[in-house]
Amino acid sequence: MKLDLVPKLKFTQSNNFFLLAGPCAIEGEEMALRIAEKVVGITTKLEIPYVFKGSFKKANRSRIDSFTGIGDEKALKILRKVSETFDVPTVTDIHEISDAAMAAEYVDVLQIPAFLVRQTDLVVAAAETGKVVNLKKGQFMSPESMKHAVTKVTDCNNEQVLITDRGTMFGYQDMIVDFRGIPTMRQYAPTVLDVTHSLQQPNQSAGVTGGRPEMISTIAKAGIAVGVDGIFIETHFDPKNAKSDGANMLDLSLLEKLLTDLTALRRTVNQL
Repeated sequence: MKLDLVPKLKFTQSNNFFLLAGPCAIEGEEMALRIAEKVVGITTKLEIPYVFKGSFKKANRSRIDSFTGIGDEKALKILRKVSETFDVPTVTDIHEISDAAMAAEYVDVLQIPAFLVRQTDLVVAAAETGKVVNLKKGQFMSPESMKHAVTKVTDCNNEQVLITDRGTMFGYQDMIVDFRGIPTMRQYAPTVLDVTHSLQQPNQSAGVTGGRPEMISTIAKAGIAVGVDGIFIETHFDPKNAKSDGANMLDLSLLEKLLTDLTALRRTVNQL
């Protein structure tokens, strides 16, 4: 299984998991650099290969008055500055075919949102940029069905593809992670567990998605135990005031302890 897909992703000899982490949305330059600096410091110490995550816009909102972004080009330029400042790769999600070529000018990985992963033209547009494509598993899809999404990328002569599990709908207002799906999807591509989105509680009556951040450590440890290649975590220094997905984000002050625990667990799993 090829894991050295992402340009600038510094894999170590420690056989650790890699990390995609950052804020849900780019709210401004100062906040992005502040979060990146903190995470880079932690991941360097723990020898965790790191990709900075930030959405340049939020197209999937519960309400029309929800925050969607600070402007596409402005946010993308901030992502590029993060990459250049800290020498780390970056990932952002795209929502329309025209987003693919635009975002590819600034970031290393193009992410297909879970609700859109069956949109063939969008997946193909991302694949044809030659960038790494991160396919979020649809909340409504089986692990086995992700094989076809991966094939859409590889049929475009792009072998640089990841799968990210972000939970499965469990009734109208809850998500669960079926850990049986991790080894299945790893047969198709390196597989990441999106810990924080898996703890969302969507479709709340107020029109703002809820979450259970107190379960982040539990879900992340379970993912490491079953062998995920990467961990995805949205984090912010002030989740309560984050402009998007604050209800299920990890407080940045808690990240080092979590990653230290996960690294120790990974070493144990590797010895089995």
